[in-house]
Amino acid sequence: MKKTKLSTLMLLAVTMFWACGQNSNEGNGNITSAGGFVPNPQEMSEQPVGKLAIGDKAPYFRLPNIDGKYVSIDDFSDAEVLVINFTCNHCPTAQAYEERFINLVNEYKSKGVAFMAISPNSPIGILPEELGYTDLSDDYRSMQIRYEDMKYNFPYLYDGDKHEYSLAYGPIATPHVFVFDKERKLTYSGRLDASEKPGTANSEDLRLAIDKTLVGEPLDPDKAITPAFGCSTKWAWKNEYTIKTNEEWKKKPVELNKISTTELAELLKNESDELLLVNFWATWCGPCVVEYPEFIEMYRMYGARDFRFVSVSMDNPEQEDKVLKFLKTKYSAVPNYLMDTDDKYAIIDVVKNDWDGSLPITLLIEPGGNVAYKVPGEINSLALKKAIVDHPMIGRYY
Repeated sequence: MKKTKLSTLMLLAVTMFWACGQNSNEGNGNITSAGGFVPNPQEMSEQPVGKLAIGDKAPYFRLPNIDGKYVSIDDFSDAEVLVINFTCNHCPTAQAYEERFINLVNEYKSKGVAFMAISPNSPIGILPEELGYTDLSDDYRSMQIRYEDMKYNFPYLYDGDKHEYSLAYGPIATPHVFVFDKERKLTYSGRLDASEKPGTANSEDLRLAIDKTLVGEPLDPDKAITPAFGCSTKWAWKNEYTIKTNEEWKKKPVELNKISTTELAELLKNESDELLLVNFWATWCGPCVVEYPEFIEMYRMYGARDFRFVSVSMDNPEQEDKVLKFLKTKYSAVPNYLMDTDDKYAIIDVVKNDWDGSLPITLLIEPGGNVAYKVPGEINSLALKKAIVDHPMIGRYY
């Protein structure tokens, strides 16, 4: 009888695997690189970083937009003023200023002002631990998704392969804006405004710079260059800490403990002050095995915040060695549990949440036990990350 039950569960899991496989990209956007651009971020030795002074000519650039088509500075030759915003996806400060920049574009686009953004960051230098306030990293595909999610009304260019043009401008952080006049001479460099929190300012510094530049008036020296507060630019050669941290993670001990249905019931009550992500999986479950590394990445992303992740294996209790071996190959240095019973239906009765017994199943549980987000079957990694970071207990801003 137990074999029959387990076979039924396996069949359900396989069915779910094929169903989820057909929709694995759902929610990731539909933008493609129509221009044929293929990103290739590269390791680099340290390079000199420029620092533009007021009156300096705008360095030339030609970079791929999110649609794969190249955009150059020459494409803005008709504009009276050119505003370049060096920004990125992952930084909470950059995200905090997104709507302000979008609103500014809408207000000034009919006044002869052209706007664009460049992501200068190299994806190879970014750790999961640096992504605690976002659902996206700074790779090219993530830029496409962010462009679509936020409905950007300006070109969003990628310079993450070799920082080919960002080095000439020298953005010190994201965001860092540069304003150029009709002759493409720098009139302003720095912040949008002095208040990071959304809703507390309206791009006053950048507005003043644009207005003054439109009428040909210079800004006062103390207002022409302002500090650019935000996440430091991720230059490709600054990856020693990334390599060191990744290696240290791989050396963390991986343990597996058995858990009873009574203990599982207590776990799911989540009597903590953190969001709890629980993934039920098994070594024989195809989609479970494929998606498991995503959970480790999420833990590394959000683990320093009010968040924890627990894995619960539905393998039979006597398969402890097999389960632990798998977890070690995935560097699962998180609380890992193996159910101490092979009575799958007793476990299902504890988990509830309309679980039909198919694997995997993932629950995002608030303190007190309320399930805020449930994924029966294979996860959509991006959708789950959004559910975590947009939950009121986490959030995208400080």
